[in-house]
Amino acid sequence: MKNENIYILAIESSCDDTSAAVLHNNRVLSNIVATQKIHEEYGGVVPELASRAHQQNIVPVVHQALAKANIDKKQLSAIAFTRGPGLMGSLLVGTSFAKSLSLGLNIPLIEVNHMQAHILAHFIKDDAQNTPEFPFLAMTISGGHTQIVKISDYFEMEILGETLDDAVGEAFDKSAKLLGLPYPGGPLIDKYAALGNPKKFPFPKPKVEGVNFSFSGLKTSILYFIQRETQKDPDFITKNINDICASIQHTIIQILTDKLKKAVKQTGIKQVAIGGGVSANSGIRTKLKQMESSHQWKTFIPKFEYCTDNAAMIGIVGYLKYLEQQFSSQSITAKARYVI
Repeated sequence: MKNENIYILAIESSCDDTSAAVLHNNRVLSNIVATQKIHEEYGGVVPELASRAHQQNIVPVVHQALAKANIDKKQLSAIAFTRGPGLMGSLLVGTSFAKSLSLGLNIPLIEVNHMQAHILAHFIKDDAQNTPEFPFLAMTISGGHTQIVKISDYFEMEILGETLDDAVGEAFDKSAKLLGLPYPGGPLIDKYAALGNPKKFPFPKPKVEGVNFSFSGLKTSILYFIQRETQKDPDFITKNINDICASIQHTIIQILTDKLKKAVKQTGIKQVAIGGGVSANSGIRTKLKQMESSHQWKTFIPKFEYCTDNAAMIGIVGYLKYLEQQFSSQSITAKARYVI
């Protein structure tokens, strides 16, 4: 369907960020994100509090996205929204709002898989961002997911491997919690790791078949290590925080890249893209760039604003689905578990 003036309003509410974006075709005009600070005191996202905060944030966030894009809601071609996966209460807020708005404006409704959106964020038209060619491998790394996916076309995706237990983002955050760092701890580990020796404290890498992942054993070994060392010296963490964080991050990056190498060998595909919140990690980004030259890969790393949960990535999927007339009915419901 050829149309040079497609305007998509996109809504993302899968976890604790309320986001709205407006896209003109495949270009982002606005991408507004309201983060919820309330979860910090609990050391993790509290689903009930998250859904309440979405209810408070969604109208002002959508209003701001339209205002920044400088368009009227009557110009919109369709409403795209995150159907899942995610927290059910949070998804319900975005789904209900999107359905109501599409009904009120009498324009199409487009459901989007959150994890598919992390991958297709690479197709946002942006002068600073390169676009992969099909087929390519995508490694989606976030607080809830760790997957290696073969992408043959926009909507033709095959999961080659995934985590058998914890997601990589969870491994970062839970390790940070063991070190007494506030939530979210992943970015803090990244910050301290930049100042430390990555080989100071070796941690075991799990033996998992194929290109699947496991992080629960690593988390347990970090727990025992911290307990053992703090018994000897109560100030061990404070004295060694940079080296501990560097060693944890180094081990996690090795686990991820070992599987990625295996997937490239298995498929023969040397185009590799990353997506998801953990793809904002500077250590992972640096390592992937190094592997581009050492392994003759072509690597694709999204801009920081398209790594964490955001509505622009929902909007690009909305645009691609609009071109194919893949619209949803008003009877659609949110799905907490939603496989690619």
